Formats: sequence, C-alpha cells, structure tokens
Amino acid sequence: MYSRWIRNSFIYLLILVAVIAIVFAFFSSGPDHPKIAFGQVIQDAQANQIQQIEVDGRNLTVTYATKDEDGDPIVKSSKMGSNTDIETLLTENGVALSRSQAPTQPALDLEYKDSSGFGPWLGLLLNVLPFLLFGLFLLLIMRQAQGSNSQAMSFGKSRARLFTGSKVTVTFSDVAGVDEAKEELAEVVEFLKYPEKFAALGARIPKGVLLVGPPGTGKTLLSRAVAGEAGVPFFSISGSEFVEMFVGVGASRVRDLFDQAKKNAPCIIFIDEIDAVGRQRGAGLGGSHDEREQTLNQILVEMDGFDPGTNVIVIAATNRPDILDPALLRPGRFDRKVILDAPDVKGREAILAVHAKGKPIADDVLVPTLAKSTPGFSGADLANLVNEAAILAARRNKKIITMKEFEEAVDRVIAGPERKSRVMSEKEKRLTAYHEGGHTVCAFFLSHHDPPHKVTIVSRGMAGGYTRFLPDEETHYRTPSMFKDQLVSALGGHAAEELIFGEASTGPSNDIEQVTRIARAMVTRWGMSDRLGPRTFGKTEEMVFLGREIAETRNYSEKIAEEIDDEVRRLIEEAQERARALLREKRDVLEKLVAVLMEVETLEGETLTRLLSSDPKDPWPPSDLEQKNQTPQPPAAEESPRRPALDPKPATGLAWEGGSQSRTDVS
Repeated sequence: MYSRWIRNSFIYLLILVAVIAIVFAFFSSGPDHPKIAFGQVIQDAQANQIQQIEVDGRNLTVTYATKDEDGDPIVKSSKMGSNTDIETLLTENGVALSRSQAPTQPALDLEYKDSSGFGPWLGLLLNVLPFLLFGLFLLLIMRQAQGSNSQAMSFGKSRARLFTGSKVTVTFSDVAGVDEAKEELAEVVEFLKYPEKFAALGARIPKGVLLVGPPGTGKTLLSRAVAGEAGVPFFSISGSEFVEMFVGVGASRVRDLFDQAKKNAPCIIFIDEIDAVGRQRGAGLGGSHDEREQTLNQILVEMDGFDPGTNVIVIAATNRPDILDPALLRPGRFDRKVILDAPDVKGREAILAVHAKGKPIADDVLVPTLAKSTPGFSGADLANLVNEAAILAARRNKKIITMKEFEEAVDRVIAGPERKSRVMSEKEKRLTAYHEGGHTVCAFFLSHHDPPHKVTIVSRGMAGGYTRFLPDEETHYRTPSMFKDQLVSALGGHAAEELIFGEASTGPSNDIEQVTRIARAMVTRWGMSDRLGPRTFGKTEEMVFLGREIAETRNYSEKIAEEIDDEVRRLIEEAQERARALLREKRDVLEKLVAVLMEVETLEGETLTRLLSSDPKDPWPPSDLEQKNQTPQPPAAEESPRRPALDPKPATGLAWEGGSQSRTDVS
C-alpha cells in the first residue's frame, strides 16, 4: 500500500511539473513587442534615440525616447548573441551607460532583470519537456499494464463481505414466526460461544447448516441474527459471486474464503443462494466438468477438510433443495437442514409485532385480524405490508397508522393500487358488480368456504374488481368438500354473468384458469376422484441444470387420460351447476348486493356480513348502521398515538406445504 502511494505521488509530481513548465512557457515571456536586429539597437543607441535597455539573459527590451501617437514610449525587443558583452560593446561605440552621468554624449540606462536563477532552469526544462512528457506517457502505459495484471491475479480472491461481531445489528429478537428454526440455530450460537461445553461430552461441532425455504421467509435475516448473537466475524457471499468467465476462478475464491475464515475463527460463513454453484453434478448442458462443478468440488473439499477445532460454521440458504448435489447434503458437510416455511397465523402476528416496533399504531388496529387476512404471506411480505401502511398514513398527513391504512395496504400488496383514474362505463361497472357479487354470494352461503371479508368494484392493478375472503381458522389440510366449494365460488362470477346478461364476458378468464388447475390437481395429484381412486398420474421431469419443468412423463395409458379429462370436466360442470342453482335461489340477495355496490363501490367486514344476512326486502342501510356512519369519529385517535402491546407468541409447528387455502378472487 505504501509503495503504491509513493508511485502515485511521483506520477502526480511529474504531471504538476509539466503543467508549471507549460504555464511558464506561455505566460512568462511578457508583452509581445516588435522585434528589431541587435545591430539596429547599437545604431539607435549611437544616435541617442534609446532611453533604456533591459537585459534578461540574451533577451533585450529596448525603450525609445520617442513616443507613439498615444503618447506612450515606443518599446521593442531584440536578442543578442550568446557571447556578447553589451556593456563593452556600447562603451566602445561611444555610448554612456547612464543618462544622468553623460548629458553631453549618447547615453542610455542599462538595467539587468533579476530572474532569481530561474531563467536557466526554465530554459533547460523547456528543452527537456518533450522527453519528460514522453517518459510520463510510457510510465502511465506500464502502470496500466501492471494494474490489469494485478486485477487479473485478484480474480481468485474471495469477494465475501466481512461483518465483525463488535457491532451487533441483528439478533434473535428481530426474528419472529420461526421459533423452531431459532431453536436449531441457537445451538449453533452455543457451539461458537462455549465450544468446551460440547467438547467435554465428545460432541462434534456441526460444520454446516442449510436453511431451506421459499423466498422472503427470513433465511438471510436468520443467518445474520446468528452472527449477531454469537458476536463472531460473519463472511457473507452469494453463490453467483464464485463463478467468473475464467477457468479455476471459482475454486480459487473458495480456497481464499476458507483461508480467511480459518484466520478469523471462530466465525460464520454465509453462502446465499448456494444452488447457483451447488447443483447436482453431471447435469450440465454441453459437458459435465465445467467451471461451476469445479467450484462445487472445492467447496466439498474445504468443508470436509476442516480441523475439528477450527470453529468455522458454514450457513447456506436456498429455495431449491431438490436440485442440490447429494454429496453436499451428507452429514459432515451440511449436518443440519432447517426448514423455514411461510408463517402461520400466530407467526404472522409475531412478525407484525416486530415490524410495528417504533411506529405509532392506532387503537383500532386489530393484529389478529390482519394476521388472518394475510394467509400465505412471508416475512418479507408482512414487512412490506407495514411499510405500505406507514406510507399511506404519511400520504394522508396522519400522525398515526390506523386500521384503514393497514386494510388498504393488504389490498395493495395482493391486487395492486387502486386505479381511480380508470374510466368505466355504466354497463361495465354493472357487469363487474354482478361478477363480484356472484363470488361473494356463493362464498357466503357455502358451508365449507371461507366467508367473504371485502368486495369492491374499484379497479386494482389489472383487475376490474376484487373479492377477498377471511378464513375463520387457518387449516393445513384440505378436504374434497372444501375444494368443491372453492370451485363453486370461483365459478360464481361466470354463473352470475350468464344468469343476468345471458352470456359471460372475458372477465372470468382467471377464474376459469384457477378452476381448471384445482380440478386437475384433485384428480391427478390428490386422489380425490371416486372413479379413478387414490392414485397420482404423471411425473413432472425437470433438468436440474435449468431448474424448471420441461416435460411431464405420462405413466398412464390413453384410456386413463380420457378418464382424467372426463373427471375434470365432471367436477367443473357440477360446480358450475351448483353455482347457477345457488344464485337463482339467492337472486334477491345478489340484486340487493349489486344495488349497494353500484352506490358505495366497496363493502367490507361487518357491513358486508349484515347485508348478506339481512332480508332482501328490508331497506338498506339499517337505521343503526346509518346513524353509526353519520356519527363523526372523535379525533382522539389522531392525537394520542400509542404503540399497542403486540407480543403474541408464535405457534409451534410450521407446516412446509400447508397454510390456509382461502382464495382471493380478482376479475
């Protein structure tokens, strides 16, 4: 580092000298005067026409006694020979060197300019300047070549970012909704803090922990929390940062990373998205022994070659555990596999509590209701939900965040922002109202479906309308009755359009796609067909290198394929007929709901439930509800912000492939 600083300083000094020389070359010569021959100067001196001569080296500045038209003395410049003694020459030609001492003969004032010794050096510098600039150019070229070479040699250096344990930024208190995962990783913290405790019992420190879960479930956050709790150095790197276009670079970076980790032990190495380099070997296109596989081989060697007393733990994260190489997952490399799933309702409450810290929350905010309204939301989704609510409150010039902002934020996250500027004709608005009303009425009167929570005909995102359901309780298992009711509710919009207008529009296209997918999965994946029995049909194949489905292997005959199509068609037709019959029976309720929607555009919560439960002939709104809506709300919620005691305990048992299957219909 010091030698580099000296080299750079020398280059900058040369550049500064060159600039000074150029400045002096152009600006130190003084004013531009007419030039005359040196012999003419001697003759004019003999004629007593010269008042003063200023000598600057070989350069002469001659001031004449005569004046020009402006009344200024005439000044000319000349240059004498290198070996000329101007004093002797003037004296020999009868010219006195002082006008005051020789008033009767030709005389002039001879003066010498004090150059302080810089003149000769400047002349020398000007002569050497071309060579200096050429040498500087060569030096810059050589330096550039050396820099490129050093950069090329640094490809093999690890690009991991080091976070020291002195500054704790994230702890386990910042992570919620994944209690089982925190318990597993709490042992890792104890391994790093108190290794002698486990060594006394002959226990071996785990070499690797694999965090598996969908995107946004907190894998990276949890690994940083482990480093914060343990107070040890934390090396963070992405799997894609290992591989470059040059052969052997990835393996070299792996070696350098583990060398740095051993020097800073005890420490943690975190590799995010390890599936970028940890995919199963031999699955590449165009050959198996590629650069990615060399990187993976080096990771396998480094993790297996640890000294038991090194105290270096590797934490990796991925959302594709199915494509990882088996050698990477065996005990001795990644000893533990920690599953992080989308949180359940209690986990979502805890996550909302974490993200609500430090924010002014109103008294009307019901965290359990928000948790129920967000099935399938990950931790990142919930963080975005709270942030969106805060942004909405700030946009409305509020000092606290109310339940209204949170409800609006849920809708924004699911379906997108409101498109209030979208112009809809009265016919399209009426069509949307009947479509969303069909979903709502069917869902309300079905016994195995989540009740509707909100219905609106205001456009959101790409949807013309929007219906959201709120489950009574979160379920991890689904029955055929629940799926069949879901099919009926999804086809409610299509059936309502046919019942009222005689034909359906393109609005139910997303509903039809969803219905087809569910019905086919019931037959081919979940064994919910009485005709075909509890069997699965078809095996999805994918290329591990690509990580995507490319084909489906048919392990059944053409006859079975026809029976599958018949069963799918039967399920959809039965659901469609049930939807039609239910809407014909509850048409009065549908008409009342549509009339109210055309007026207020949005219904939700208790208001929606009371409307659907009321007698279709009763006037709307009821007197008590009308008085409630007309009563002005006290401004106390705006003036007295508080933070609610949001400290729910997350429920144990997070299912990997469960969660509420409540549906949100957008049309």
